[in-house]
Amino acid sequence: MVDGKGAAAPSAAERNAGPVQHRDRPTPPRGGGGGARSLLAEAQFRRLWTVGSVIFVVRWIEMIAVGVFVYRQTGSAFLVAMMTMLRILPMGLLGAVIGAVAERMERRTMLLLMVLSNLVISVVMALLAHTGLLAVWQVAVACFLNGIGWAADNPVRRLMIGEAVGPDRMGTAMSLDAGANNASRLFGPTLGGVLYAAVGIEGAFLLGALLHLIALAAALRLRPAERPPAAAGAAPAGGLGVLGRIGEGVAVVRQDRRLVGILSITVIFNVFGWPFTSMIPVIGQDRLGLDADGIGLLASMDGAGALCGAVALTIWARPGHYRTYYVGGLVAYLVMLIAFALSPNAWLAGAALLLTGLGQAGFATMQATLVFLAAPPEMRPRVLGLLSVCIGTGLIGFVGLGLLAEAIGAPAAIVTTGLLGFAALAMTRRWWQAI
Repeated sequence: MVDGKGAAAPSAAERNAGPVQHRDRPTPPRGGGGGARSLLAEAQFRRLWTVGSVIFVVRWIEMIAVGVFVYRQTGSAFLVAMMTMLRILPMGLLGAVIGAVAERMERRTMLLLMVLSNLVISVVMALLAHTGLLAVWQVAVACFLNGIGWAADNPVRRLMIGEAVGPDRMGTAMSLDAGANNASRLFGPTLGGVLYAAVGIEGAFLLGALLHLIALAAALRLRPAERPPAAAGAAPAGGLGVLGRIGEGVAVVRQDRRLVGILSITVIFNVFGWPFTSMIPVIGQDRLGLDADGIGLLASMDGAGALCGAVALTIWARPGHYRTYYVGGLVAYLVMLIAFALSPNAWLAGAALLLTGLGQAGFATMQATLVFLAAPPEMRPRVLGLLSVCIGTGLIGFVGLGLLAEAIGAPAAIVTTGLLGFAALAMTRRWWQAI
C-alpha cells in the first residue's frame, strides 16, 4: 500500500509497534526536565510559546466574561453554549483549508495575521462596550472571528513549534505549551470574572487588547519559517490545488489506523466532553448561587488541575506511555464532568473540575504530539489541519448540549453527554488501540 505521495505505507507491525519513529527522527529522550529548560532557552521556541500563552490567557478571560454577559442579557443556557460554539465553528469549516494553505504560505506571516486580527477584534469590542453599544450579536461575530485564529493554531503555530524543536522534543514542547494553556485556564477565568464584576465586559476586552500587543511583539521577532518540504518540491503551477491537497491528507489518515485512532479520540473529547465547560456559568449561577467572580474562580479549578498535570508530564512523560496519557486522560475527563454535574455544592464542584483538568492535561498534551509524530513529515500541515477539523466537531457537542440543557436542565444534560462519550469510546476501541 502506498500513501498519497507514493511512499510505502507503514506495515501492520509498524502500526502497532508503539510510539512512531520515522527514519528522519532520533529516538525521543527519556527525561523531560532538562529538555524543558533547554527549550525555554531557545529564542524561537520561547517566542512561539509566548504568542500561544497570550492567546490562551485572552481566550479564557473573554470566554468567562462573554458567558456571564450573554447569560445576564438573555437568560439562555443555549446562547451561552453558542458563544463557545462559534469560536470552534471555523475549525470545522476552515481547519483543513488552513492546513493546506500553511504548507505553501510563509507561516510567520500567517501567525502575524492571526495575532493582528485578534488585537483588532479586542479593541473594537472594548470600544463598543465602553460606549454602551455592545450587543449579543456583536459578541457572537467576534467569537466567530476569533475562532478563525484558533483554527490556525495547530497547522501554523504548533507546526512551527515542531519544526523549531524537532520530533525528538515535540512531547516536551507540547507539555510546555499545554502548561501555558492550562495556566491560562487557572488565572484567565478568575481574572475575567473579577474584571466583569469590577468594570464590566469592557475590562476583559481592554486587557485582551493590551496582552495581544505582547504577542505581536514576540511574533515580530520570530525567524521566518523554513520552506516546508511539500512546497519545496512542488511545482508552483499545475500542481494540486487546495482541495486536492486536502484529499491527499485525508487519504494518508485513512491508510494509518494510528491516525484514525488519534483523531477518533479527539472527536469524542470535543463532542461529548469539552462542551460541558460552557455550562459552568449556568450551574455556577443557578445551582450553586455564585456571583461573577465566584463563577470565574470555580471555572479556574479546571485549569489548576490541568496545569499540575501538564507540569508532571513535562517532567516525567515517557514516549511509551503516550497512548495511556491520551486515552486515559479522556476517560478521567468524562468521569469527572459527570461528578461535577452531580455535585451539590461549590466545594465538590470545584474538586471535580480540578480532576477534569488532570484528565485533560494528558489528552491535550498528547493530541498534537501524536499527530505530529505519526504523520509523514511532508504531510504534517495537512494532517494537523484535519486535527483542527476534528476539534471543530465540538460544534455538534455544543449545539446538542445547549439544546439538551434547555430541555432537561444543565446538570442532567452534562451527565447524558458524558455517558454517551463512554459509549463512543467503546465503539472506537479497535482504532485507538492501534495508537
